[in-house]
Amino acid sequence: MIKRIDGGVCAAKGFLASGVHCGVRKNRTKKDIAMIYSECRATAAAVYTTNLVKGAPLLVTKKHIADGYAQAVICNSGNANTCNADGALVAEKMSAMAAEALGIRADDVVVASTGVIGQPLPLEPIAEGIPMLVKALSREGGSDAAEGIMTTDVAKKEIAVEFEIGGKTCHMGGIAKGSGMIHPNMATMLVFMTTDVAISAEMLQKALSSDIKKTFNMISIDGDTSTNDMVTVLANGMAGNPEITEEGADFDTFMKALNTLNVYLCRAIAADGEGATKLLECKVSGAKDEETAKTVAKSVICSSLLKAAMFGADANWGRVLCAIGYSGADVDVNAVDVSFRSKKGEILVCENGAGVPFSEEKAKEILLESEIEIVVSLGNGAGEASAFGCDLTYDYVKINGDYRT
Repeated sequence: MIKRIDGGVCAAKGFLASGVHCGVRKNRTKKDIAMIYSECRATAAAVYTTNLVKGAPLLVTKKHIADGYAQAVICNSGNANTCNADGALVAEKMSAMAAEALGIRADDVVVASTGVIGQPLPLEPIAEGIPMLVKALSREGGSDAAEGIMTTDVAKKEIAVEFEIGGKTCHMGGIAKGSGMIHPNMATMLVFMTTDVAISAEMLQKALSSDIKKTFNMISIDGDTSTNDMVTVLANGMAGNPEITEEGADFDTFMKALNTLNVYLCRAIAADGEGATKLLECKVSGAKDEETAKTVAKSVICSSLLKAAMFGADANWGRVLCAIGYSGADVDVNAVDVSFRSKKGEILVCENGAGVPFSEEKAKEILLESEIEIVVSLGNGAGEASAFGCDLTYDYVKINGDYRT
């Protein structure tokens, strides 16, 4: 049984966190640097953006956790440290300063940055901020850390769960940032997760790499795959369970907990898309296989025309069919059913690839809600998948029209 609890990244035993304003961002009311620390060395796993242009922190982190271990995370917001000649040096210095302040090895630090691309990241404010971060580390600091990694995010994103493995009570928590520059094919956001489960680095990486295919790879806000973002997990083993070193019942429980966190954070990121007013989830069933279902769900959720229609609460189901048609998936368009669903009800708008009579008034009522499901049945098998996104609004253009200034 997976139970929701409070605590975020500090819910797991032995983890402390903090977030402060150090001066990377001009706005003093916003925290701009965060730290997560494990009281003992932890196994570590990560997945990274597929963009060929990668932020220097990703490259440094990948090198640091090549041995499968880490003990701390440091992340600044407001500046991505990407496409800078000294980017790797700056990321290494950030790691070294954090390590010295914590009394750990520099190559046990996960380093991350998010914000504007192509502007040099000054080390002075970070050097001033790290002692403040270390001093502020606490079991109650998860929410401050969640705030410290935000850029255009409106809401903090954090979650924690409790579960049992090998007779021991275990915990897992996570924080995330993500609002724009979000598009499938990992990892188009920053996510930091912690757990006190004892699990080998190999199995931790296997769990993460497997689950992101159904979760973070299925989000799209705007079609832009970011340069900087990644998902990391630290597992310090302090729950005392028998170490998970192979597949089996314990690994399955761990996967369920991980998926619970990831689905929640996916939905939170999609709902907080830049300028968004609605969370969209496309649920596809009846596909010949899972990959076909994924392809269709992604195509629908990425359609700018569909996203705009959802903003206007317009039940323009033809845009769903259009997105399915150009998705490249092997689909019998004459077998497709489409419904729109929210807490106000569900309405069938397309059956066997053709429109059916429906109440525009009822459809409008359903689509005015803040969470909308686009339900697609392909009528051709048992494959199913979900994708997450948001509506496309006037504010998206406003936010990105002057993002840099």
